[in-house]
Amino acid sequence: MPATVRFRLDPAAVGELAGLRARLTAAGLPAAGGDPMVTVAAAGTVPGPARHALVADLRLVALPALWLATLGSRTGDDDALVLAAVTDPEVLAVHTAVHDALAGRVRGAHAAHLPGSWLPHVVLATGRPAEAFALLHPVPPVRARIVAVELHDSRTGVTEVLAH
Repeated sequence: MPATVRFRLDPAAVGELAGLRARLTAAGLPAAGGDPMVTVAAAGTVPGPARHALVADLRLVALPALWLATLGSRTGDDDALVLAAVTDPEVLAVHTAVHDALAGRVRGAHAAHLPGSWLPHVVLATGRPAEAFALLHPVPPVRARIVAVELHDSRTGVTEVLAH
């Protein structure tokens, strides 16, 4: 999806998650790149009115912490090993606020991120999930404070902070 709304995580959590990815790389397994983030919503486009609504709605909620605690695989176009988060009420409140602001204002919303379908996670491995699971299991839970909600446009590479 060209436009994603995502949670930026605190530096300590990013370091822990990068360490897990480094273990995969050291073992010759394909690891995800870039800073670990959690995608909250994805759409073909997020026009100005939707961005303004997001900023307004995010002012009404506190940004919580995530507990990334469960290894699992995601199968689709690519196989991946992910570290999934516990979906507590505070996390779901922010997720709901994002989707309430986007409802009717965006085109091409990605169904996997809609309320009732979304499982917050960070991708660790981008292939060979069974081997990656065996290497990392058991993984200690990672407490990740959400330090910002941002909108990223993959076409332009521009990232805009909506809330922090």
